[in-house]
Amino acid sequence: MDQPRDRAPATLAPLPEDQFGYEQARHLLWRAGFGGTPEQIELLARWGLDRAVDTLVDVQKTPVEPVREDLFDRDIMRPASISERRAYRAALQRGDEEAVARFRAERQRRQRSDRRQMRRIQAWWLERLIETPRPLEEKMTLFWHGHFATSYRKIEDSWHMFRQNQFFRANALGNFGDLLFGIIRDPAMIRYLDNQASRVGAPNENLARELMELFSLGEGNYSEQDIKEGARALTGYTFEDDEFVFNENNHDKGSKTILGMRGPLDGDDFVRAILQRRECSQFMARKLYRFFVRDVPMDPQECDRDTNRYIGQVAQAMLRSRYEIAPVLRAIFRSAHFYHPSIMGEQIKSPVQLVVGAARSLLTPTRDLYVLLDALDLMGQALFYPPSVKGWDGGRAWINTSTMFVRQNTLSYMLTGVMPQGSDRSEEDRYDGEALLGSLLSAHPGARGEPARVVDYLLRFTIGRAPSSAKQELEAFVMGHGGRVTGDILTGLLLLITAMPEYQMC
Repeated sequence: MDQPRDRAPATLAPLPEDQFGYEQARHLLWRAGFGGTPEQIELLARWGLDRAVDTLVDVQKTPVEPVREDLFDRDIMRPASISERRAYRAALQRGDEEAVARFRAERQRRQRSDRRQMRRIQAWWLERLIETPRPLEEKMTLFWHGHFATSYRKIEDSWHMFRQNQFFRANALGNFGDLLFGIIRDPAMIRYLDNQASRVGAPNENLARELMELFSLGEGNYSEQDIKEGARALTGYTFEDDEFVFNENNHDKGSKTILGMRGPLDGDDFVRAILQRRECSQFMARKLYRFFVRDVPMDPQECDRDTNRYIGQVAQAMLRSRYEIAPVLRAIFRSAHFYHPSIMGEQIKSPVQLVVGAARSLLTPTRDLYVLLDALDLMGQALFYPPSVKGWDGGRAWINTSTMFVRQNTLSYMLTGVMPQGSDRSEEDRYDGEALLGSLLSAHPGARGEPARVVDYLLRFTIGRAPSSAKQELEAFVMGHGGRVTGDILTGLLLLITAMPEYQMC
C-alpha cells in the first residue's frame, strides 16, 4: 500500500538520489550541524545524498586541532593536602579563629577563580561550536551534554565539567555502551548524583535511578527493586581529585538481581544488564529522533503509528550496529522520512542552534562571546548549566514572549553590533553583507540587479521557503533603498528575515 503523500514514510528506506537537491542539502546541514553557507549547500547538493551524509558522519576524516588539556587549570579546586588538612584541624582545635578564617578565605578565593574559569570554558566551547570543521561531532557533544545532563551549579569544579565535555566529544559518534560504562566513572556525574559517598549498607539510589530512567531505558521499564539493587552495584564508585576510584572496601559484594541478571554484580554488570534490554535501543532511538528529526512525546502511546514504526526501525538499526551511533545517524540522514516536507523546516531552533547557526550560515562576526553566552542564558540554554538532570525540555519550551525578544535582539547584535540591551554599538568586526551576498549569488551573478530574484534566493537560503507576503515586504524594502541589493541592503534584509517566526525554525 502506498504511503500517503502528506505523511512521512514509516521506514528507513533511503531517499532516491535524484530527489536530493538544494533544499535537502540545506536541511541536512541544519539538522546534522548548525547550518551552512550558500556555497556549502550547493556543494553538498552537487555531491549527492550518500557523499554528503558520509562527509558529515565520518568526522574522523576531517582534520581538527586536538583539544589541549593545558588550556585550563586543573588544580583550582584540588583537594587540600595532608599538611593543609592537618593545619586546619589544629586551628579548629586550638580555637584560632584568625587561622580558620584564612583557610575559609582561601577556599572562597578558589571558588571565585573556578567560576571565572567556568565562564572561560563556556566561551571556549561556544567558539568551537561556531568554528569546528566537524559540526556533527560538536552537535552530538551537545546532545550528550543534554542527555547525561550535569550542571556546574552543583559540581563547582570547572575542570570536571571540561573533562566531561571532552569525554562526550571523544565518544560523540562512538558506542552508546562506552558512554554508559564511562558515565558511571565520570567524576562530574558521580558528584552530581551523589554517588561519591555510596557504600555497602548505605547505597545512594540517585545514579542507579537516573541511569535507567533518563539515560537508557525510560520510565516503566524497570522496577523499584532494580533501582535498589543497581544502587548496591554502584557502591564504591567514587573519585579522588580528578580521577575515578573504585573503593573496593565500600563496594557491596553480595548477590544482586538487576533487570533479570543475577550474581555479585558491579557497575559494569549493571550497564550490561541495561544494554541487553530491547527497551534501551527503543529509548535511545526515540531520543535521537526527537533531537534530529521531530519533537515527539517520549511515550510511544502518545505518538502516531507511523512515527513509532519509523523509530522502531531506528532501534533495530541500533541493535544491528551493537549500539554504534554513527551507522544509526547515517541511516536517519539518508532516509526519505528525514527529508519529508512535514519534517523539513518544522524544528524549533534551540538557542545554541540559533546563535551558532547564524554565525556559521550568515557569516556574522563572533563579536563578544560573553555577550552571546549571556544571551544563551536568557534564552534558556546556558552551556554547562542544564536546569536539571532531565536536561532541557526543548521544542516549544524554547519559545515564549521573553525569549523571542532576546532571540531577535541577539540576531540583531550579531548582524549590526548593537548590544542586545540596546545601548552601545560594537564597532569591531563590522558585518560584511557583501561576503554573504557574493556567496549567495556565486552561481547567479546576474541576479544582483533583480531584487525579486535576490529576495527569492535569500529566503530559500535562510528559511527554506519563500512566503509570498515576506517576498513582497522584502522586495519593497529593496526598492525603497535604491532598487539594487548591496552588502548594506543585504544586512537590512537579514534583519527583517531573522525577525520572522519562520527563521526560528530549521
